[in-house]
Amino acid sequence: MTGSVRVVPLTGAHADEVIAIYRAGIDEGNATFETTAPTWERFDAARLPEHRFAALDGSGRVLGWIAATKVSDRCAYAGVVEHSVYVRPDARGRGVASALLHALIASTEAAGIWTVQSGIFPENTASLAVHARAGFRVVGTRERVGRHHGTWRDVTLVERRSPTVS
Repeated sequence: MTGSVRVVPLTGAHADEVIAIYRAGIDEGNATFETTAPTWERFDAARLPEHRFAALDGSGRVLGWIAATKVSDRCAYAGVVEHSVYVRPDARGRGVASALLHALIASTEAAGIWTVQSGIFPENTASLAVHARAGFRVVGTRERVGRHHGTWRDVTLVERRSPTVS
């Protein structure tokens, strides 16, 4: 990673920058099926507080964020979460996503979570590569799973199984 980057728990103090980074990812078209960014209140309510982090530069500017959600309320899936990771366009290629993924993995391992998963558009090769480097594997592709701006899109499913949580 270049420069001074630190990863901290993501809180409401980061709200405006987090939503702006999310909006930039939405606008680029290869990050999510969402077409509008949520309000901070909706974002905050949907994500697990203990498994969300912000990467900050030396001046405290948010460079990226990662957050996890429960996959299901069923007890069989208590150890499975789905995550999203977003990096501001001018901070890409500096190891921000890797630092965020490592923080998430540390928090999920400590919490006894055995699977961290995500769905990534196949065109998002940078995201697929950073996930592979962090120990995620491709488990399959859901073909034409949803329409995005009138076009059918595939989603590549990736997961990281904990080597220590059983």
